[in-house]
Amino acid sequence: MLKKIYSDMGINPSLLTFEKEVENLIAPEFKRVNEVMQYNQLKVLKAFQAVKVGEDDFNSKTGYGFSDIGREKLEKIYSLVFNTEDAIVRPTIVSGTHALNLSLTGTLFPGDKMLSITGTPYDTLEEVIGIRGDYPGSLINIGVDYDSIELTNNGLFNTDKILQYVRNKKNNNLKMIYIQRSSGYSWRKAITIKEIKEIINKIKCIKQSIIIMVDNCYGEFLDELEPTDVGVDLMAGSLIKNPGGGLANGGGYIVGNKQLINLVSQRLTSPGIGKEQGLMFNQTRSIMQGFFIAPKIVSEAIKGAIFCAYVYEYLGYSVNPKYNEARSDIIQSIKFKNETAIINFCQSIQESAPIDSYVHLEPWDMPGYSSKVIMAAGAFIQGSSIELSADAPIREPYIAYFQGGLTYEHAKIGVLKSISKLIEVGVIEWQEKI
Repeated sequence: MLKKIYSDMGINPSLLTFEKEVENLIAPEFKRVNEVMQYNQLKVLKAFQAVKVGEDDFNSKTGYGFSDIGREKLEKIYSLVFNTEDAIVRPTIVSGTHALNLSLTGTLFPGDKMLSITGTPYDTLEEVIGIRGDYPGSLINIGVDYDSIELTNNGLFNTDKILQYVRNKKNNNLKMIYIQRSSGYSWRKAITIKEIKEIINKIKCIKQSIIIMVDNCYGEFLDELEPTDVGVDLMAGSLIKNPGGGLANGGGYIVGNKQLINLVSQRLTSPGIGKEQGLMFNQTRSIMQGFFIAPKIVSEAIKGAIFCAYVYEYLGYSVNPKYNEARSDIIQSIKFKNETAIINFCQSIQESAPIDSYVHLEPWDMPGYSSKVIMAAGAFIQGSSIELSADAPIREPYIAYFQGGLTYEHAKIGVLKSISKLIEVGVIEWQEKI
């Protein structure tokens, strides 16, 4: 029966035996993922119980949204789980980029300096900062200075250079150190919690007042600790990634110390209003429920990434990270040899989707990106990358970024479908690999 349905779905039935062999080999990695998931599930449950969530908290306010108890409890849950003094969690934050922009523009002012210590940030942040394009309201446009320090060739913090920069009296206006935890569109491993902790301790010994901010997109619930557990002052992410659990229709979050969250809240709404207003548009229930199941959903996505890593490395491709390496985001990178391979890979992920599986993908000039991008995203929530998805900039080196899967089984189907597709178009000579 399984062979027939695989065949009907365009998956090579000969992959069935291979699939089972791979799963036996990667079982120890799955065990480790389950242990982290169980801890995080208990942590989230404890936070829900601590704030005494009740059925009435799902009732929605109108107008200004004053005294929305459900909203206030939701934000308290986030602050408890992420171990911070305060939080903003709103469906009106349209994306992770928006959450990051609010965090940056809310806390940086003319004359301040921001230093990214993970190199140039993700493509969409280039326009926010002002290092690409000329948009009114970018950080550089409003008078904020910006600089960056690249990671080492091994993907580690360039500690000596960073500390020298912080000590330099010419950088007395340095107000924020920015860290992008995820790899983004680069061939590097995600930054680990241990690495973040070590660099923060060294920086704070030199300048205690400096703000450490982390872009935590794709990183929530990968570890028992979050960046804010090890000294990060401000952190932001998207609800259509890990913490939304596949249920949040949209939105973003920002967590951190109370003073910084207050500054950001004045940008979120307006000075004098801050967090006190803002409708939830009947989204409190789905955002809360998504956050509750997020540890389990994230674990499913990680398992899919591990399966993907093992399979493609076996097939002779460079993968990052390898299947048995520590992970700090849900993204699995695969380096292909040409444009044809990368387009067919993404197309096969689209064809594996429950939504829009019939859509033929074309690379396009997506707003916020510096080159054409192809995106496979047949998701229930538009743009949700905790659901099975894949994307790639059409530029050398040809790297595809595979992520998500509300269930491990769905992520696995996507991987097997992609292999079958690449066999079909002649990119993979499967018989040589048996």
